[in-house]
Amino acid sequence: MTVHPLHPQPKPHRQAHGAFARFIGRLWLKAFGFRVAGQRPPVEKYVLICAPHTSNWDAFFMLAMSFVLDMKLSWMVKHTIVKGAFGRFLRSLGAVPIDRTSPQNMVEQMADAFAKSDELVLAVPPEGTRKHTDYWKTGFYYIALKAGVPIVPSVLDYAKRIGTVLPPFTPTGDIDADMQKLAAIYAEAGPKHPALHGPVRVRPQLDDERQAAVG
Repeated sequence: MTVHPLHPQPKPHRQAHGAFARFIGRLWLKAFGFRVAGQRPPVEKYVLICAPHTSNWDAFFMLAMSFVLDMKLSWMVKHTIVKGAFGRFLRSLGAVPIDRTSPQNMVEQMADAFAKSDELVLAVPPEGTRKHTDYWKTGFYYIALKAGVPIVPSVLDYAKRIGTVLPPFTPTGDIDADMQKLAAIYAEAGPKHPALHGPVRVRPQLDDERQAAVG
């Protein structure tokens, strides 16, 4: 896993949020005794890991963090809900449509979306559910690998009341080795509901996403 140096300064970028949004983000975090650690990554396109994910509240805290750090988050949605005026509104908020009936799989579609975008921050909760799960889904990893973009871990720690955005790293293609290092990052994280927090690992056998990416 190659970690990017911390010293390069972010290149000039379009403001994702205005002063009011940053004020709201700080106000929300302060109201719950949270603070933000880390900084806006010095890259314009990356996959943002949002973990641990055990509560609906996680989304509000991540959104507040994105306001404070001026990060415009995008997320994947079914293509059927981004039609018409409401669909345009969702796209403006960051929704990226994924067509499950397309010959292209999810990894390929998101790689195309990255290729067509100057700036794209894809937020993914790799657990895929708020319930306890024994394995992380691998889509986030193979999207980053195929798109040639880094992965940025973010940690929401309710125990310490800290939301942290770590430096980006480049996936090596050895998912097992990279996941071991991610596991070390999230080992001390305090989720809102600890009983629902599962281990940071992937299934030992190739799953559908993995087969699609490798094959």
